[in-house]
Amino acid sequence: MPREKVVFVCNVCGYEAYKWMGHCPECQGWNTIMEERIKNVNALKTPSPREPGELKELNEIKSSLEERFSTGIEELDRVLGGGVVPGTVILVGGDPGIGKSTLLLQAALGLASQDCDLIYVTGEESLSQVKMRADRLSLPQVSLKVLAETEYGRIAEQIEKNNPQVVVVDSIQAIMKSELGNVPGSVVQVREITASLTHLAKSRQITFFIIGHVTKEGAIAGPRLLEHMVDCVLYFEGERYQSFRILRSIKNRFGPTNEIGIFTMESSGLQEVQNPSALFLNQRPQNMPGSSVVPTMEGTRPLLVEIQALVTPSYFGGTPRRTSTGLDHNRAAIIIAVLEKRAGMQLFNCDIFINVVGGVKIMEPAADLGIALSIASSLRDKPLLEQTLIVGEIGLTGEVRPVSRIEERLREGLKMGFSRCIVPQGNISGNFLSNTKEIKKDLEIVSVATLTQALNIVFP
Repeated sequence: MPREKVVFVCNVCGYEAYKWMGHCPECQGWNTIMEERIKNVNALKTPSPREPGELKELNEIKSSLEERFSTGIEELDRVLGGGVVPGTVILVGGDPGIGKSTLLLQAALGLASQDCDLIYVTGEESLSQVKMRADRLSLPQVSLKVLAETEYGRIAEQIEKNNPQVVVVDSIQAIMKSELGNVPGSVVQVREITASLTHLAKSRQITFFIIGHVTKEGAIAGPRLLEHMVDCVLYFEGERYQSFRILRSIKNRFGPTNEIGIFTMESSGLQEVQNPSALFLNQRPQNMPGSSVVPTMEGTRPLLVEIQALVTPSYFGGTPRRTSTGLDHNRAAIIIAVLEKRAGMQLFNCDIFINVVGGVKIMEPAADLGIALSIASSLRDKPLLEQTLIVGEIGLTGEVRPVSRIEERLREGLKMGFSRCIVPQGNISGNFLSNTKEIKKDLEIVSVATLTQALNIVFP
């Protein structure tokens, strides 16, 4: 009989112990250690490379040009850094029903239409269900190899037999190694299968797209080690009851991180959005208090997003509510404190609600000034100046600090028809003025040095 090994594995960080513990000493998580039974201990050994490594000096290694190929979806290529690098393992995560399988099926059909040898492995659907979904997308009929299988050994056998360029796995939690003896989706199964797929990718220069489920906390199910094992981690975000979706790069060894691609979910599948600023500002109310437009940077792409604030008296006593959606809660609390201390606004007895319209998450501090002026606009019940962009970082002393890549932000605002922009005084320099003469012809640039000065301009 095969030996059976019992280990206790943390489903967050992958820490292994030989007895159950309520507290993980590695990630400090509580009730995250689960019992795992392994029938074959030798199955845990990841296969070693066929040839031993060769020791070389760095200056002796020949540089090679970075070769990429397109997936046929421009937004996906943008997030990946301009296309797919052969031999890359790409992990795509997202909430159930958000469109992960639809995105990768469209990418698979796009690659197959370019005569790319590809295998689509589905562990959650039958062959007829995949065919039904492909017909619903109304895409051209192409030759696409589909394999409905959950046993890793048979999947690896087909990969070695056909030697494809690209393999799509839907999903990693549905694939299992029978010799491990655990249920599909367990920590040991997910970790070992991902390690085996990574070995296949590097040894045969095969690109893998892997779909991963997420937990209720929003992280990819399985140990955190998975994100370190793969080359690229993409998150597919969006509200299930809204049409648009955001594909965000969290990790990319061959391209920029925090790059985003924007799609809309239609009856015929995912459609690319070429002008996302127009999408986010499509239904923006005019001359309404508490609304401002901020040019923010997502990776290499400038976006215009609307920030709305609502300030109401707290009639029920107790601690006033401070709610923010799409923003860092701590950052919003700092801005409110600066408005009270440096601008003399009485906000201690008010409920404050802040929302980034469209479900976009703003992490950069360049939106501070727009948030502050939206709160002031709602408190005074006066709208901000029409067709005005607001950008700037706010310090604790009330100063407005300069932001990066101001020229790209202004060009995006000019393209969307804005006529005025409030910018930090530190961004107005001689070099800036000489490079943006054509921008200043059609866009009025107003510089401010402090938060009080900005408030005096928008509320004369």
